[in-house]
Amino acid sequence: MNDRAYFSFTEQVLHYFDRPHESPATTPVDSPAAWHGSQMPSLEEMAFRLSDQHRDELRTAVASAASLGRPTRDLTAADFPLPSLAPRIRAWRDTLADGPGFQVVRGVPVDCWSQEEAERFFWCFGLHLGQPGEQNPEGHLLGHVLDTGASREDPMARLYKTSANIAYHCDAADVVGLLCLNKAISGGHSRIVSSVAVFNELLVRRPELAARLFEPMRLDIRDREVDAAGSSLPVQPCCYADGRLRTFYHADYFRSVIRHSDVPPLTELEQDLLDTYEAIASEPGIYLEMDLQPGDIQLLSNHTNLHARTEYEDDEDPERRRHLLRLWLSL
Repeated sequence: MNDRAYFSFTEQVLHYFDRPHESPATTPVDSPAAWHGSQMPSLEEMAFRLSDQHRDELRTAVASAASLGRPTRDLTAADFPLPSLAPRIRAWRDTLADGPGFQVVRGVPVDCWSQEEAERFFWCFGLHLGQPGEQNPEGHLLGHVLDTGASREDPMARLYKTSANIAYHCDAADVVGLLCLNKAISGGHSRIVSSVAVFNELLVRRPELAARLFEPMRLDIRDREVDAAGSSLPVQPCCYADGRLRTFYHADYFRSVIRHSDVPPLTELEQDLLDTYEAIASEPGIYLEMDLQPGDIQLLSNHTNLHARTEYEDDEDPERRRHLLRLWLSL
C-alpha cells in the first residue's frame, strides 16, 4: 500500500486506460473469463456464504476500528484484522484477476449495523482487496448508489443517482464492488456479462466489427459541460495486455459524446458495432442477472465483464429505499 490509500479520480482514469496495446486476435479467446450465463451454476451455488464465525469476526473488526476514533477514510487494512477471512479474500483476488472475474459474498451483517458502521466495514474490506480510487471529480471514494431525484433526462446526470435502467458499461477501475444495504420494491436487478464472451461471439458473427474495437472511439466525460476542456477523450475499447483481452465499453458515453462540436457523428460502422455488441450482450443465455439482497457483496472485474441495472420501483419510506455502497478498486 502506498502512503496514500487511494488514487485521485484523474489518476484512476489514467491508470485504467494506460495499457499496453497488442494486435487484435483473429480467433476467439479461450479463457475462464469467457463464461456464458447458461453454463454457470445458480447464484446460490456460486456465492460464498459467510459463516457465523465470519460474521462475528466482521462485527469485532468494525467495533475495533471504531474504537480508534479515526475517520473511515483514514483507516487501513491493518486497523481491520480479518484472520479467518484473509485467505478467502486472497482467493477472491485471484478469481477476479484470473478466473471468471466476479465473486458474490452473502451474509454480511448489515442488519445489525448503522450506515456509518456499514461504510466502515466496506471501506476496510476493500482495503484488503486493493486500493480505493475516486469515483468522480468530487473525490468520492466510497460511493452511494441510490435515487437522489436526479433527472434521468439530464444529459449530464450520472444514472446511478436515478432509478432508471443503466445500459452495459465498465467503470474506470480494475474492480467495482457493491454492498447491498436495502433493495428496491421491484426491479433494480444487477445484470453482468462476460465482455470476453461477447467479443468471441462478435468475432465469429461480424469480424469486421470486432476489429473496430481495437481502434479508438471518443468517450463523453459527463461531468463536463459541452465543449469544455477535457470533455471527451479517445478510448480503445479492446486491447491485449500480457496476452489477455481487456475491454472498456460504455455504450451511453460512446453515443452521447457527439454533443461536443469537435466530435463527428458516429459512422455507420460504429453505430452498427454498438448496436450489435449490445444485442449480443442482451441475449438470453449469455448474461447473468442477480437480485442482490441486503448483506450481499458483488465484486466484478471491469477488464473482463460489463454490468448493467434494470429500472426499479422504490419504497416511499426514505429509510427503506434501494441503497448500495460502491468501491472502485485497483488491484
